[in-house]
Amino acid sequence: MDTKLKFKVNHWIKNDPDPRTRQELQALLDTSNETELQQRFSGRLAFGTAGLRGIVAAGPMRMNRLVVQQTSAGLGAYLKQQIKDIEARGVVIGYDGRHDSKQFAHDAAGVLAAMGIKVYLTSKVAATPLVAFGVTHLNAAAGIVVTASHNPPQYNGYKVYWGNGAQIIPPHDSGIAACIDKAATESIRVLTPEAAIAEGRLIMLEDDYYQSYRQGIKDAAVLQNHTQPELVSLSYTAMHGVGAEMAETVLNDAGVSQVYSVALQREPDGDFPTVNFPNPEEKGAMDLVIAEAQKYDATLACANDPDADRFAVAVRTETGKYQMLTGDQVGVLLGHYLMNHASEHNRLTCTTIVSSSLLSKVAASLGATCLTTLTGFKWLTNVAMAEQSDDNQCLFAYEEALGYMVGSMVWDKDGLSALVAFAQLTAELASQGQTIWDRLEEIYREHGFHLNTQVSIALKPTTPNIGDCLRKDLPTEIANKQVLSTDDISCGLRIFKDGSTESIDLPASDVLIFKLEGGSRVIVRPSGTEPKIKCYYEVVETMTDEDGLDSVQARAQAEMDAFILVHQASLPQ
Repeated sequence: MDTKLKFKVNHWIKNDPDPRTRQELQALLDTSNETELQQRFSGRLAFGTAGLRGIVAAGPMRMNRLVVQQTSAGLGAYLKQQIKDIEARGVVIGYDGRHDSKQFAHDAAGVLAAMGIKVYLTSKVAATPLVAFGVTHLNAAAGIVVTASHNPPQYNGYKVYWGNGAQIIPPHDSGIAACIDKAATESIRVLTPEAAIAEGRLIMLEDDYYQSYRQGIKDAAVLQNHTQPELVSLSYTAMHGVGAEMAETVLNDAGVSQVYSVALQREPDGDFPTVNFPNPEEKGAMDLVIAEAQKYDATLACANDPDADRFAVAVRTETGKYQMLTGDQVGVLLGHYLMNHASEHNRLTCTTIVSSSLLSKVAASLGATCLTTLTGFKWLTNVAMAEQSDDNQCLFAYEEALGYMVGSMVWDKDGLSALVAFAQLTAELASQGQTIWDRLEEIYREHGFHLNTQVSIALKPTTPNIGDCLRKDLPTEIANKQVLSTDDISCGLRIFKDGSTESIDLPASDVLIFKLEGGSRVIVRPSGTEPKIKCYYEVVETMTDEDGLDSVQARAQAEMDAFILVHQASLPQ
């Protein structure tokens, strides 16, 4: 075995606090499994704006206790550089129901406390939005949540919030990463919870903290529409995650008492035994909650993902079957509803470049503002904070991947407040003899039926750089539709078909957006890490007087299928 590799592994074993992962590495050494060890020690698990996420196993390229301790030491050092009163303001830490999450959270707390930084640690599992809430509620300098959200069971993660309650954005990610690299070369002191409490550096967040979040939902101005909540019935699943207790509580507070939880998926279970992937978007993941809805003839079948920051819903149709709404449909429905109820000083909404363009059209028709940001809630929230004013507060933000921010008590996606808002929308419609489908049709009749699809295309090793090829020779026509404008986000420029240009105020990113005649759109986003590109398509169909939702959907789908086929054939091979 390579001597340098063997030295690295033995050095890691010496510092690893976990006997289980020490044994794991020792077994790999004893069997001379050099290939596996090379993979585990080929670098470090990269820290970015989303923090860390990886498979739980031994070594620096995996999620484990030593990686968490080193990451926390690096984060602590960076916070000390950046924030004068970090020791007093402290850091909020919470964790989900995965097998190692509590231990990782305690490791993070022990490292920060040993550095003299006050830590607020949840006394039990907590939904991710409760941690984001805690940062601003407690005026903390940062937050950490140990979660791998809706990833498979073998994963875990470590997500960081800044003192504004939003996920970190550059340059904080690279600054923290540099400090982690330095911390990884140094010995790390860790306080036990008992020692940290004795030194006054660890405060356990007990039930009153959870009740503060609950009260915040109860008092939120955007969740005060209590129109006949008794008309709504819904099934609910926490998908083996941490959302059930709070979800049932806040629904009950809002007067929604006909709630039927899927018992098999109600309690936290890091094995996620009843689903292949604990992600509501995955095929089969909603089967049990839809079956529960059918049992009670409920109006809605609702789900949170395991850390309860996302929300998904299937709605009963006229035939009694249940149909999933897309993330864009939920986003537009919630946005339309909230804008119709909001005050004149609370009309700022946000969505991302890859989400449907429909929200911006709805906002314009209602005299509201809709900003478009790069993909991810880190951008949605930080841009919303920067752009809001006393005269125009942030009302709502969403991205198509089932993430919604209702109001601004939590500056991140929050599947719990979204659940309450959607139930209140459904109740209001029911009180008028209408359904969610009626409201969708009303929106589509006014603005056109918007259909959005994402396609990932694997590339051959010989395929040239797609982005570069398209930039060298910008298409004037795509799928027999004229290109009206091209947004090149890499240089912040919008190029119109007549050659004129205007600047775009977005951070540089390797993304091209082509807007076509008839309202269609295609976004090309090459992957920075894999040989593939993602294409996001949108087609818009006008609804005729004869159209129902089914007929316009079928027409839009046929156009979408043809659009994708022609566009993909036109890309460099």
